[in-house]
Amino acid sequence: MKKVFKVALVAVCIMLAGNFAKAQAKVGYIAQEEVINALPETKTVQKNLEEYSKTWTDQLTSMNNAYQKAIKDYQDQEKTMTDAAKSTKVAEITDMNKRIQEQDNLARQQVEAKSSELSKPLFDKVRAAINAVAKEKGYGYVINSGAADQLLLVAPDGDNLLPAVKLKLGLK
Repeated sequence: MKKVFKVALVAVCIMLAGNFAKAQAKVGYIAQEEVINALPETKTVQKNLEEYSKTWTDQLTSMNNAYQKAIKDYQDQEKTMTDAAKSTKVAEITDMNKRIQEQDNLARQQVEAKSSELSKPLFDKVRAAINAVAKEKGYGYVINSGAADQLLLVAPDGDNLLPAVKLKLGLK
């Protein structure tokens, strides 16, 4: 009985050791931004984003020009104005400045939201290609080597998947 138990224990240990060897996953890396920048759709997204951003910039420029004119007018007329008129004009200028700041914040938020909206399909397309290549080639982990905020500083050696992903997307 003891002999059967020992044989069974050795068999289990061998099976576990085999599973442990299989569990070690391959590690690969890729500069995801490089793939996204290589996509032809990226130029279209950038152009659309620049056009969208320009509408906000034009609006802010117009508001700023009106603000600068109001300041100049106030400075030119300050000596002839009454205290009540000065207070009113200063309040108007302060209000204009506040509206410009609010509009600038809104513009930044809207441009950022539009950028995310336009870029999402590109990121999804690249992510799908990366997942497909990783699955085809048996990679358990893929690290974004081009990320400035890359958190994984030490990892086992891996393979660069950039050429395979570009091939998968039909890029050169």
